[in-house]
Amino acid sequence: MKTHLLATFLLLLSLIFFSTSLANRSPYFTASTLASGLLSVANYISPFSSVKSSSTCLVSELGDDCRLSSVTTMKRTHRNSRKEETDVIAELSSCDIFDGNWVIDDSNPLYQPGSCPFIDDGFNCFKNGRPDAEYLRYRWKPHGCKIPRFDGRKMLRMLKGKRLVFVGDSLNRNMWESLVCSLRESLKNKSRIFEVEGRHDFKSKGFYSFKFQDYKCSIDFVKSPFLVQEWKIADKSGNRRERLRLDMIQGSPTKYHDADIIVFNTGHWWNHRKANRGYYFQEGKHVYSKLEVTEAYKKALLTWANWVDANINSSHTRVFFRGYSASHFRKGQWNSGGLCHGEKQPITNESHLAPYPWMMSILESVISEMKTPVFYLNITKMTDYRKDGHPSIYRQPEIIRIPGLIQDCSHWCLPGVPDSWNELLYATLLLSKT
Repeated sequence: MKTHLLATFLLLLSLIFFSTSLANRSPYFTASTLASGLLSVANYISPFSSVKSSSTCLVSELGDDCRLSSVTTMKRTHRNSRKEETDVIAELSSCDIFDGNWVIDDSNPLYQPGSCPFIDDGFNCFKNGRPDAEYLRYRWKPHGCKIPRFDGRKMLRMLKGKRLVFVGDSLNRNMWESLVCSLRESLKNKSRIFEVEGRHDFKSKGFYSFKFQDYKCSIDFVKSPFLVQEWKIADKSGNRRERLRLDMIQGSPTKYHDADIIVFNTGHWWNHRKANRGYYFQEGKHVYSKLEVTEAYKKALLTWANWVDANINSSHTRVFFRGYSASHFRKGQWNSGGLCHGEKQPITNESHLAPYPWMMSILESVISEMKTPVFYLNITKMTDYRKDGHPSIYRQPEIIRIPGLIQDCSHWCLPGVPDSWNELLYATLLLSKT
């Protein structure tokens, strides 16, 4: 009885803290605060099976005393003692789950390479002939706490009768396909999942939806690289020009504002060459002859934030924003000879990571001013370590690997790094389950 009273007291205290933080809307209320606030609120809501680390090895510790062959598997234990559960929950309540290291983990990936038919060729490194598999042996471990291992059946039970939508660019499609495959793996009868239009190519259309029949839920993807509207219009000479309407949210073939969970992102297209040329950005009838990309990005995010605040009912819909996913091009960019081929281990020295992307400080400032709670999946640092996880030259099947071949050092192999993003999404949903 005393334990339950203490749990109730701490939950109420956490709710008060979280609500006060949101009300203050301080510009210093950034990613870790949002994440830790969510974890604090959910602290005593949903206990879960503990995760036991058995002689794990940090990537940075690989050497004579910590060899790959000597590392034992991190495996889930089903001995759900009250003390173990309490310890895990207590750790998470005060832990930044986005600050950690990649550890060697010889347990099986969430789904086997080549087993999921819903992976685009561009992400299917196994099918495309990547010969090494070391990139599959790492799992994200936050400093000072553990996250529960992904349980597809449990997540499907949480999603029963619900709709989860990913809205954004191809990196969000990367995450969407990872989640679909992870959930599919938990089904005994894998014919009970289907794409509503029967599609197997997920790049050409603006909307895709997978239905899990036994759970009456859907996992959808809406293509929206900038979140705001991009279109082509004819100028006075009849030439068609691309414009990005910074004041207008991108239209969608399906309405998603009333989905149960929405995961937004935007990022990589703001580094595209067309975002750096004149006459591309527009507000109302005004076309800018020159506008810095940083200012355009902020205007677009403010348009998105205002749309979310005006159209989403936060008592029904949980809103997530996934942060910037790091790229690892060497000696150029994707269209100028940049490469990442041959990388087989993550970065081990934090000082070798790239500077924090300018986009993220703008995003964090915008989120802090919103009235709608937005749970920030700040995966930037954890992806920056993983220079080994990209398709590189294995972005297409059955092609000759010749020097000068365009490499993909932005997206991620599947199975691979996005599976860990979904583990963090799962942990957050599990903790916040009411």
